[in-house]
Amino acid sequence: MIVDWPDALMGFGVGVTVSILYFAGLAVSVRFALGSSRPTSILLPSAVVRIGLLLAAGWLVTDGATLAWAFAGYGVAFFLVRFLATVLARIPRPRPEDV
Repeated sequence: MIVDWPDALMGFGVGVTVSILYFAGLAVSVRFALGSSRPTSILLPSAVVRIGLLLAAGWLVTDGATLAWAFAGYGVAFFLVRFLATVLARIPRPRPEDV
């Protein structure tokens, strides 16, 4: 099997960028939703937009899912950024009243 490294790296690079934006948008949405009386009205549209942009970027970078190595790089990047985001989210942070 021959790996098409330029496609894989392009998919990985775009995947990292889009995934960081995806999880940053999730963090912002959750912060706004926590202060809202109707969190669903914030989280649902946010999820639709974030998922749509993630899929659209993936579709474009993989040329309609025909570039297998770009698809693989994009997927690996998403799961790597997801892992890092969950690790960072679990780090205990001091509360304002504790400071």
